Amino acid sequence: MATLNNCNIPEDRMYWVREHVWVIKNDDGTITIGMTDAAQHLAGMIVNANPKKPGRKVKKGRSAGTVESGKWVGPIKSPVNGVIVEANEKVKANPSILNEDPYGEGWFVRIQPDDWEADSGDLLEGEEAMKAYQAFLDEKGIDCASR
Repeated sequence: MATLNNCNIPEDRMYWVREHVWVIKNDDGTITIGMTDAAQHLAGMIVNANPKKPGRKVKKGRSAGTVESGKWVGPIKSPVNGVIVEANEKVKANPSILNEDPYGEGWFVRIQPDDWEADSGDLLEGEEAMKAYQAFLDEKGIDCASR
């Protein structure tokens, strides 16, 4: 796992850097998405999580659900057009999982993309993702050691 500006950034997934969203492509063609460590640090203690229900269509750049903290309410944006096939019920019941384990138990939704090849072009992985995320964090003055 890489650490950029004191934020944990696992190298085993793709990132939609400007939206603070991570993506894992699953063997069945679905994708799992969640919020990054930087996003949960910026939000603060998350008190409410409402992923959209399975069967709901999502559009790239639009909400796949919302999260709320004491200082912020906002969407977790979908990186693809598709249909939600699973929502993480654990984060609805215990939203602080998003703070405690954003890359594991704190995943947000699973989506069946309409057209992965067409929608995934701005997702970055590996060294390219690390460089882009580092530049983004520096540009925005984000450091996970401070809140």
